[in-house]
Amino acid sequence: MVRTPLTPLERERGERLGTLLRQARGDRSMVEVAAQAGLSAETLRKIETGRAPTPAFFTVVAIAGALGLSLDELAVLCSPLEPGGAELLSA
Repeated sequence: MVRTPLTPLERERGERLGTLLRQARGDRSMVEVAAQAGLSAETLRKIETGRAPTPAFFTVVAIAGALGLSLDELAVLCSPLEPGGAELLSA
């Protein structure tokens, strides 16, 4: 199966998601959050660093649940079209 290359917009959205998740994790360890979400720490690391910019929907749901984030909030903050998105991430 050949996967089509990601667009710059998809890569940017993945980086925003990773940044947001890293910030939401705060002082909690990556291992702790990954375990609570039912993922490997390596999967969470790839998402947080942008190496996996298009994670599966249910993976994002599990991480959001472990971090107490709503999917609506994630969608707004990860959208490059959101004018305040970058400000919210850097806050």
